[in-house]
Amino acid sequence: MFTIKTYKTAEVAKLVGLHPNTIRRYEEWGLIPTPKRAENGYRIFTDYHIDTIRIARVAFQIEVLQAGLRRQMILVIKALAAYAFKDAQEALDRYIALADREMKRAAEAITIVEETLVKKEETAHIELTRTETANKLEITTDALRNWELNGLLTVKRMKNGYRVYTEADLKRLKIIRTLRAANYSLEAILRLLHALDTPKKLNIKNVLDTPDSSEDIVSVCDKLLTSLEQAKTNARKIKKEIDQLEKKYGQSL
Repeated sequence: MFTIKTYKTAEVAKLVGLHPNTIRRYEEWGLIPTPKRAENGYRIFTDYHIDTIRIARVAFQIEVLQAGLRRQMILVIKALAAYAFKDAQEALDRYIALADREMKRAAEAITIVEETLVKKEETAHIELTRTETANKLEITTDALRNWELNGLLTVKRMKNGYRVYTEADLKRLKIIRTLRAANYSLEAILRLLHALDTPKKLNIKNVLDTPDSSEDIVSVCDKLLTSLEQAKTNARKIKKEIDQLEKKYGQSL
């Protein structure tokens, strides 16, 4: 047995390095157990609250959104808030499996891009409309328009103003389609396309996973492979911490 220490909201905030309002948000979102109240209405927190908050901070340090990864991690933390250690571990196992799947998809996309780049272009002259191009690539015209607006592709126009997509455009679009399907960000894809326009020999994986120093804002998917690997590392760390929580608190809850 051990003595249960109690803390006020401000004390918890100071210990975990968060604003008191954030602690209250954790309570509202169900990420920590609902604290008991003192006679004066003040919340009474325990070491378990502090431990779960610290785990939650690790859990959401790398917020990979695709494939339901963030939702899955929320289930992990909410299970801990309910003292359901087994449920938390099972949800964490599913999270790691999802991260593995996303890493596999990301790696496979790189292989497809490499194969696309070495494949010889057709000799036949091709000029397709936006709709014809979308149909051929099995994507929407809205996706095409979005990629063009984001600078991934510049399409020449005929005298009547209509866009014309060539074989080279199709090859570029296949690369974009493959990488977007694997959840690479538009910024990462644009970085690769710019690199492909240079005569240098490229390591596609490194280009996709290494934001340029000139980029003001870098998101998780701008360095997808690194982010997924870090998310898995954090998940394994959380797995060990949940074991420790269960050993520490399991008999007293």
